[in-house]
Amino acid sequence: MTPTSTPDRVTRLLALVPYLTARPEGVRVTEAARDFGVNERQLRSDLELLWMCGLPGYGPGDLIDLAFEGDRVRVTFTAGMGRPLRLTTDEAVALVVALRTLLELPGLAEREAVSRALAKVSAAAGHAADRVTPVAVSVDAREEALAVVKEGLERKRALHLHYYVPTRDERTERTVDPMRLLLVDGKWYLEAWCRRAEGVRLFRLDRVDDVVVLDEPAAPPPQAHERDVDNGVYQPEPDAPAVRLRLSRSARWVADYYPVDSVTPLDDGGLGVTVRTADLAWARRLVASLGGEATVEEPAGLAAEIAADARAALSRYGAGPQQVSSSAG
Repeated sequence: MTPTSTPDRVTRLLALVPYLTARPEGVRVTEAARDFGVNERQLRSDLELLWMCGLPGYGPGDLIDLAFEGDRVRVTFTAGMGRPLRLTTDEAVALVVALRTLLELPGLAEREAVSRALAKVSAAAGHAADRVTPVAVSVDAREEALAVVKEGLERKRALHLHYYVPTRDERTERTVDPMRLLLVDGKWYLEAWCRRAEGVRLFRLDRVDDVVVLDEPAAPPPQAHERDVDNGVYQPEPDAPAVRLRLSRSARWVADYYPVDSVTPLDDGGLGVTVRTADLAWARRLVASLGGEATVEEPAGLAAEIAADARAALSRYGAGPQQVSSSAG
């Protein structure tokens, strides 16, 4: 999960009350989270913060009030924050450019919704939207891969790519059958059937070193289904191994940056978190990178491996046998 920046969160908080006001019967929390492009946990955190916002005096009758009914939420007192935010000319033009760029993508899942949004923003922008025609979107080197992938999708051809896998720190080579392009949290992803893995995979385009369109047709098998990414790109399998970590106060950011199953506040200001991952080598590198700010509680075998890695590293510096316990549990 990508951490939410303070400016993004403030903008979202300012927009949440008018959004809820426009839905007097209430809205499902999952639907609201999807509309704002965050996961449900983040949205619930935002709603809890709104309860502490309001007018000077800050008494019970001055604060924004919300009502939860099952899985739905509605606003019962706006504290004067019922007016929707207005776009500046620059903001409206930027949105028009972004929406028109999205419409050019082959395989766009929500084309109708994007078209409706473009029509509304263009109407709201008025004459400012007319100035968008000569605007050119700058393309950096990484987006060269985007152009090639778009060509493969349009021609319905297989792709051959070299892809960097950060969890294993290795460069891989594979042939894939492209299915669609996704833009999630500002990053482009290719969803495709990977012939090497024999499964559907998401490839982040800024990790594609090079990609070429092949002459052979793309042929995803019948079992290749598009993923539901409403709750984020990374969704580990339910049966993936659970890693229980004890994080110090300075490592609490891990719970916001990575998808976690559970979070438990600790008396020392730290957190106990459970992360599910099929790649325990990734968990080893994560704990090692935290430099003693994380302790592995489960599984015991992982803790022993991390301790062995730490001793091996110390031996390379001629430190001799050392007591390693800060990250081994």
